This record gives sequence, C-alpha cells and structure tokens, in this order.
Amino acid sequence: MEIGRLLTAMVTPFDGEGQVDYEQARRLALALLDSGSDGLVISGTTGESPTLTLKEKWRLFTEVKRAVGGRGAVIAGTGNYSTQESIELTHEAERLGMDGVLLVVPYYNKPTQEGLFRHFEAIARATTLPCVLYNVPSRTSSNMTADTVIRLSHIPNIVGVKEASGDLAQSARIIEHTRDDFYLWSGNDEDTLPLLAIGGYGIISVAAHIVGAQIKEMIEAFLDGRSSQAARIHRRLLPLVKALFLVSNPSPVKYMLNQIGMTVGAPRLPLVEPDAATAEAIRAELARHRIDLPVAV
Repeated sequence: MEIGRLLTAMVTPFDGEGQVDYEQARRLALALLDSGSDGLVISGTTGESPTLTLKEKWRLFTEVKRAVGGRGAVIAGTGNYSTQESIELTHEAERLGMDGVLLVVPYYNKPTQEGLFRHFEAIARATTLPCVLYNVPSRTSSNMTADTVIRLSHIPNIVGVKEASGDLAQSARIIEHTRDDFYLWSGNDEDTLPLLAIGGYGIISVAAHIVGAQIKEMIEAFLDGRSSQAARIHRRLLPLVKALFLVSNPSPVKYMLNQIGMTVGAPRLPLVEPDAATAEAIRAELARHRIDLPVAV
C-alpha cells in the first residue's frame, strides 16, 4: 500500500479509567481518513508510545488496521532505544498486517552515528515491511545526520524519513543524495511548506487531527503550482500549530479533540492536561479555525 503524503500521528484515546479506548481509536482513525489523511501513524510520540504496554500496542495495531482496512496506510511505531525489542515489536507488527513501521532514533542512550546505522540496519533486515526513520532531536537528544540517512537509504525497505530536526539544509542534503523513491516527510507541521519547496514529500502531522483537509489542500495547491494559495493556508494555520505545542505534545491536541467532541481522555502520566492559562490560550486559538474532523453529535 502506498503510504501517502499526509499521515496523521494519531493520539491514543484513553477512557475515564486511563485504559486504552479501542472503540474510540477505531472511530478516530476513520474520522481522520474522512478529513484528509492518507494514512495513520499509531503508537508514535503523539500516541504516547512510551506509556503503552506491549499488549496494548499489539491490540491497538490490530484494532486500527481492522477498522481502516484498505482505505489508508497504517504505520506502527515500533522503534525504541532497544534494538532487539524494536525487532520483536516490528515482527509482531508485520504478523498483524501493518503497512509499515516508524523507527525513532534511540533516545536516552545516545548512540554514535555508526550505532544509529547498525540499529536501523538490523531492524530493516529483520522485516519485509517498509521502514520510515524518525529523526526528532528535541525528543531524543541525538541528531541523525544527513550522511547517516543517506547510508541507510541504500537499504531497499527503508523508504523514507520523518525529519523533525527543523534543519532545512540537512533535509535538502537528504533529498539531494537519496534515491528518487526515498521520501522525506516533515515531522514538524510548521516546516511542511518549506520542506515541500525543497523537494520534501509530505507531512506526518499532529495538526491534521483538527485541520486535515486544509493541510491536504495546502499540499495539493503547492503540487499544482498554486504556491501563493499554499502559502496563505500555511500562514493561516501557523498560530494553531504553535498552540499545539504550548506544552508537550500530545497534551494540547488531546485537549483540542476533547473540546470539539472527539473524546480521547487525558494523557497518561508523566504527561498531564494543560494548566488553566494554557487551556484558555488553546481554546481561544481553536475558536479561530474551521474544524475539519467529523465529530458525531
């Protein structure tokens, strides 16, 4: 299945007792596809993967893929700081019929660039699934360099990178020196249009929970040569993107979803809901935007 240009890094809904709400996860997944997403990334950073048990991840993979079927790609977040555990989780994702896996740069243990190469090489060699690398130095404290990504791009089933470094020069080097079918997705909503302008492929988005159709419109406008229209949409959405990161993701986007009627619960500890002042700022910005996500009332 083609992974697509617009993927939503989906939150994991929890019920009032803090347990994974699988029914709501299915409902949210379909609503995201209805509002413009080509596919979904589940159990990633936005999905609070560090707080999910292995059994919860396996069931979440199964439930979301069963709900989505062939409507869009479902990419499972299976990477962590342990190479062996990442391989085991990737094997399970493949067994459960996922369309690909997202592999984050290992956090906490700070490997060298050679260590990063061998880590991702080992995971990719252990599966037939398409593998998307994920470079997010603000979360992991380690930047995967362009040269390392370029080396990894020679492995056939490593199909792209979610690049969240915010470094356009690094992204440009990756795009310039990787094969034509190796894709770079923006990992930051505010970088989507600049990255498209230098040859990026798309976005793995948080904001698409709320304004997915508008993000898709921006991408399509740019690809159709309507760059001024794309820029207008980009500028209009930037304040909402900023509001989504007033405190650590996914607390703001979960708050927004709860506000518009798509109940996803509070984040799990150690994350907490936004404080009163931050919540007020989020509500004020949310009120300025058209909501694309269909919510049953």
